[in-house]
Amino acid sequence: MADAIKVLLVDDHQVVRRGLRTFLEVQDDIEVVGEAADGAEGVQRAEELKPDVVLMDVKMPGMDGIDALRRLRELDNPARVLIVTSFTEQRTVVPALRAGAAGYVYKDVDPDALAGAIRSVHAGHILLQPEVAGALLSQEENNSGQGRGGSLTEREREVLGLIADGRSNREIARALVLSEKTVKTHVSNILMKLDLADRTQAALWAVRHGVA
Repeated sequence: MADAIKVLLVDDHQVVRRGLRTFLEVQDDIEVVGEAADGAEGVQRAEELKPDVVLMDVKMPGMDGIDALRRLRELDNPARVLIVTSFTEQRTVVPALRAGAAGYVYKDVDPDALAGAIRSVHAGHILLQPEVAGALLSQEENNSGQGRGGSLTEREREVLGLIADGRSNREIARALVLSEKTVKTHVSNILMKLDLADRTQAALWAVRHGVA
């Protein structure tokens, strides 16, 4: 399975990890490369195993999933993190996404939908279940970005649309025939003008306001 998506499972419940492994191992394009029982172990295993995608629980003893996410970002670990949890409160959803999660789904998600979610975040997309997106958009509306879309240039709107499509800076540069440095400048300007903190907020803003 040389081209399989390498997945690391991080959850403090062994039965959950076993169930996820059992299902994912029958997928031709997904390979479970390891497991961890808490956030600290998850960070260590992610550094050792270099997975493409980490399935991360939020509430775990010791280092929780959000702190583990932050630590992975500090280490510049390239793994895409998909939160898989039973917690639906906005106070849990929003910090996880702010910390760099590429997606957020619930543990009762249909197994085939979970496999699809893994493929989606691996491809570079941001994946949120509708109620999760609603929670983040509600936070965004309360805090920032309202009425500021008109300050974006046409080029910035093009870049924003591609961010919403899950494209990396390199992919955006290729699509618009720009240098990566120029794309980074556009992204910084977009976040500043819309008073947004990160690409996830920008993508959701774009979808909500019809840019994507």
